[in-house]
Amino acid sequence: MARKKLTHLDAQGRPAMVDVSAKPATAREAVAECRVRFPAAVAQALRKGGMKTGKGAVVDTAIIAGTMAVKRTHELVPFCHPLPIDGCRFDVAWSGEAVLRIECGVRTTHRTGVEMEALTGATVAALTVYDMCKALSHAIVIGPAKLLAKRGGKRDVGKARA
Repeated sequence: MARKKLTHLDAQGRPAMVDVSAKPATAREAVAECRVRFPAAVAQALRKGGMKTGKGAVVDTAIIAGTMAVKRTHELVPFCHPLPIDGCRFDVAWSGEAVLRIECGVRTTHRTGVEMEALTGATVAALTVYDMCKALSHAIVIGPAKLLAKRGGKRDVGKARA
């Protein structure tokens, strides 16, 4: 297998932001997910309480936090370009008895993709769920986080549904 050239290094091997100025602006989308695993008793209490804790509505707050994170990804990940976000959506649902699945889909029309924005949105939403539920248990586990799909750019991965 041929070794791929890393695009975030300059000719001297130093970190560098990729120059995307010559690329055409095209429609791009990405979908990522992160899971939050609760102890059984905590999951049961959350379901019974309508996903509300003493801190408020868990899912609604997570969606707001995730959306804010999507829009600020370039401030968190050093070589991400600031992007105009054309669309951002979340799907949060139970996957089994004790696992909450958070899916984040992001769209833009730009010269670079939104994979990092989708991953950031999903993981910050998961962190927010943890923060809102940690009084119930510190045995909550976050992850895995993964890219499910991307469309646009050099190659598509998976089936994007943003």
